Amino acid sequence: MRSAADAEASWRNADCALAAPTPSDTSCRWPALVLLSGATFWLWVASVLALIASIKFHGPGFLADQAWLTYGRVRPAAWQALLYGGAMPLGLAAALWLSSHLCRMRLALSSLAAAGAVLWNVGVLAGVWGILAGASTGFEWLEMPRHAAVMLFLGYGLMGMCALGTVQARPAGVWHPSEWFLLAAVFWFPWVYSTAHLLLVVWPVRGVTQAVVAWWYATNLGVVWLGLVGLGLVFYFVPRLLERPLHSRALALVTFGGLVLLGGWTGVPTGAPVPAWMPALSTATGVLMLVPLLATLLNCWHTFSGRGWKTGSRPPLGFFVLGLLAYVVFSLIGVVDALPAVGRLTQFTWLTPARHQLAIYGFFVMTATGAIYEILPRLTGHRVGDRRVALHLGTAAVGLVLAVVPLAASGVVQGLKLNHPMVPFLESLNATLPMVRLSTLGEVLLLLANSIFLANVAGVVLRLGRAQLAAAWRFATAPVPRPEGMP
Repeated sequence: MRSAADAEASWRNADCALAAPTPSDTSCRWPALVLLSGATFWLWVASVLALIASIKFHGPGFLADQAWLTYGRVRPAAWQALLYGGAMPLGLAAALWLSSHLCRMRLALSSLAAAGAVLWNVGVLAGVWGILAGASTGFEWLEMPRHAAVMLFLGYGLMGMCALGTVQARPAGVWHPSEWFLLAAVFWFPWVYSTAHLLLVVWPVRGVTQAVVAWWYATNLGVVWLGLVGLGLVFYFVPRLLERPLHSRALALVTFGGLVLLGGWTGVPTGAPVPAWMPALSTATGVLMLVPLLATLLNCWHTFSGRGWKTGSRPPLGFFVLGLLAYVVFSLIGVVDALPAVGRLTQFTWLTPARHQLAIYGFFVMTATGAIYEILPRLTGHRVGDRRVALHLGTAAVGLVLAVVPLAASGVVQGLKLNHPMVPFLESLNATLPMVRLSTLGEVLLLLANSIFLANVAGVVLRLGRAQLAAAWRFATAPVPRPEGMP
């Protein structure tokens, strides 16, 4: 069996040349491109809906005569489009390619994976449309109606089976740390999604147990699944872009163990009307999440060591830097927010959606986008120009800061006023309006960034389509060779 150092050298050597897609790349082409095309479209839709929701909060008369565009429908539709339509397909596309690439195998049953990608996008369409039509389940992070959830589950199952088939057929050898993360994520989502949907929608449990299940699901999806896929991509692509090995497999194992063992137990708010051991356990595990965070920071810091923060030569590296910064900030906010003294102030405030935005868009979407810009040339043979990538990165970074920082600050102000007995409730809302208006500007920039991303991916896909049409035309119009002796 090969050593870890030999395996790292093999993976690095395999990545040196991007001149032509390999058989493993072409086997992932259509599933990944279906996921990417849908993801960039849904990110754009999510930005449009989020901008409408942001405007409506401080301008209630905006589009007030349209029932399907009320705040109570637009806001959850925007979150579902961002999470299930944009973030997860980006991660799935990168994970399918990376699984095939690290296994040095063609993607097993790639046509089934493409069918799963189509079914997933149809499910997102049905879910977002159902929410706008008023058929939301009412559970945060799980608002899509039952028929859409079935399509998402089946689509994910088809793609997951293809990934597992690829891993099962891999030759013996040392596993890359990213393979641990991605393989665990393959199993994690169907387990938590089916469990939560059965207990909340199909055979709903009673009373406060519903809230416990909803918190459990949101934490497992937002902390564990997104963390497994996002950090799995970081631990592979950052060393590759820096042209050096990952600093420590042991630290990666600490990160992996911390996410899997601790991440799912966080998320129960302080003071929730549940048995006292639940918030106490959530607080303890929330603080212990510092361990995988510190392991991740040390691993990435030593991997970057000696390179500074020079991202100009490889623009996709900037997305990973931005994603890691967002991961650190939202993780630290989660640790602090788990403390009872802080949690009582910040619950029911703007700090919660700000943290979610930082986790989903700031960490996961940015990390997956950096991976996609590296994967696209391997899938299509065409690369997005560095200027376009840099423009996307700069716009997204500024938009994220303007969207998240004012909301987080307004959450702190709102929490202090809500917990002051002499401050009227309306005053606590009015005090946040200037900062909410500033966050609307951030949503405008995020819409622009997602429009650039959509144009970048569409341009590469169209170039691939034109090249394939030209090849088909040359084949169809080529002269038929005549047998010898025929006039």
